[in-house]
Amino acid sequence: MVLLLTAVLARADAAYLLEEPYGRFGSMNPTGHAAVYLSNVCADTPTHLRLCHPGETGVVISRYHRIEGLDWLAIPLVPYLYAVDEMADIPSAADAETVAALRDAYRRTHLQDYAPNGEDGSMPAGDWTQLVGSAYDRKLYGFEIETTPEQDARLVEWLNRSNNRTQYSLFLRNCADFAAAVMNFYEPHMVRRNYLLDLGVTTPKYVARSIVKHARKHPRTELSAFYITQIPGTLPRSRPADGIAEALVRSKKYVLPLALLSPVTTGTLAGMYVAEGRFRPERYAESFDLSRAVEMQAAPGESSPRGAAHGGGSGLSGERMHFTTAEP
Repeated sequence: MVLLLTAVLARADAAYLLEEPYGRFGSMNPTGHAAVYLSNVCADTPTHLRLCHPGETGVVISRYHRIEGLDWLAIPLVPYLYAVDEMADIPSAADAETVAALRDAYRRTHLQDYAPNGEDGSMPAGDWTQLVGSAYDRKLYGFEIETTPEQDARLVEWLNRSNNRTQYSLFLRNCADFAAAVMNFYEPHMVRRNYLLDLGVTTPKYVARSIVKHARKHPRTELSAFYITQIPGTLPRSRPADGIAEALVRSKKYVLPLALLSPVTTGTLAGMYVAEGRFRPERYAESFDLSRAVEMQAAPGESSPRGAAHGGGSGLSGERMHFTTAEP
């Protein structure tokens, strides 16, 4: 895991993260979570952004619900994935107790303003746990495009000036809507709301599908895709993310009652799913190349020409993929 993260190429990118659902809520709402990793954008605090300095690895930014009344927060890449500051401290496997301890230790050092101690000094309950240690709970897919320093600077200015007070709405302004807005900032019209397949709700999986579809139509969009595996251990495994029509059609607990109540509606949803909804992120994403990681560690000065133009910035994936085939 450490080798993989230290082997990133020196460049600036924005990577849309499609994160699988997990736990009881994930069973009820199988759409998962959405975030954006920005390799050349860092943060003085979780609510104030800046461009990265050399050697920094960027932040993951997303819209959250019920975290100190804030709309978005930015967390450095390694803590966001593993709840530690240093890659050397990432465990090779973890259980619930280990993950809770790592999250609480990071919170006490960095997040007291956003998740203060309980009255007895204990770790508080709440949704703040979504900020750190995502890779313990679920598998993540990334869809990454190249950015420029000018774009990154404009994004920093836009978000720093935004009214960062909660705007979350499950149906109108959810985490996928925020991530789509960030990706559209870099590549206008890349993601649009789907009023048929997802009944007008922006879902994390549809955003990923939109990005791939846009890259196929616009070859200049040098898209690459990767995945980050869930840390091994005793925690339950996450499950693939679904869109709304997909969840209804594929789940017996939803589709059977719906078919009894409205066969026409059920047939329509099934038809839309077959025609438009069978997107599989694993068909595009590749894991990190361990052999490449070893080579990069052996030659730490190696970087792409673009890397010299950015202060920090190191994308997570390797070679760019150009999508030219038809949608499966």
